[in-house]
Amino acid sequence: MTQTSNRIFDEMARLMNDAAGVAQGVRREVDTLVRTQAEKMLRDLDVVSREEFEAVKEMARLAREENEALKARLDALEGKATAKAKKAKDSPDEGVA
Repeated sequence: MTQTSNRIFDEMARLMNDAAGVAQGVRREVDTLVRTQAEKMLRDLDVVSREEFEAVKEMARLAREENEALKARLDALEGKATAKAKKAKDSPDEGVA
């Protein structure tokens, strides 16, 4: 009788082991399906990847720095032009008789 009991327990253990393996396989397939669907939805929404976002962010930072430098240069040139115009206005006209 103990041999019969052991065989029954062995069969039950084997069935449980097989069921666990099947459950694990189903879990992997569900994970893959969910991941695939999520990626498809993100592509359809036209969401950018983190790498693309960081690259554009860096480009914007560099453009902002260049814009600030050009603005400072333009302000300096406008200051010189204003000073020249004021100096020309304040000085007497030469060569007028």
